[in-house]
Amino acid sequence: MKILIVEDEQDLRETIRASLLKEKFVVETAADYFSALDKINDYDYDCILLDIMLPGGSGLDLLRELKRLRRTDSVLIISAKDSLDDKVDGLELGADDYLTKPFHLAELNARIKSLIRRRQTQGDVTVTVGNLLLYPDKRQAEVDGAPLQLNRKEFDLLYYFVVNPNRVINKMSLAESVWGDNIDQVDSLDFIYSQVKNLRKKLKQAGASVELKAVYGFGYKLSEL
Repeated sequence: MKILIVEDEQDLRETIRASLLKEKFVVETAADYFSALDKINDYDYDCILLDIMLPGGSGLDLLRELKRLRRTDSVLIISAKDSLDDKVDGLELGADDYLTKPFHLAELNARIKSLIRRRQTQGDVTVTVGNLLLYPDKRQAEVDGAPLQLNRKEFDLLYYFVVNPNRVINKMSLAESVWGDNIDQVDSLDFIYSQVKNLRKKLKQAGASVELKAVYGFGYKLSEL
């Protein structure tokens, strides 16, 4: 699950980033309006943490851009501005929640998980495809009630496929979903090939009623058998 933090205050941005990394999220950051604009135009996120007051522009304008693009990324506004007008403007432009600074990291994490669960699983705490059951909050998977042993990256990939069923996903999108801003630090495409290969093998051995199909020249998709 991938998070974008749009926050100009460096100490707060890094504190939030460190907290979310401990929660096993893939985390990207932007310190100003134009950096954030580039990222939301190029990538999809499970949740965007958005400050209103940014160097170069307003977080509300970023919300307008998301709306123009018809994006469904969950948005949590984090702002020191606590006026009713700001909250109303943000929510009317498509924000899902509003958290006033200062806040406790535990509350921030809880709200992020709630938004992601609401967006991707319609409020359920599990995701099911065929006989495959995922517990996103626990990062656990089962096939016919039996635990499916996955490493962190395998789970991240499987979850990405499960919330995008029957959609062909290219390797670069998969790499971005796993590595985020660190994508250039590894041979990510070879890594994706290796992890998908292992994941396909584990699903087959467990008797899953879904499979990862290679779509030549494009990528992979998750389909029910």
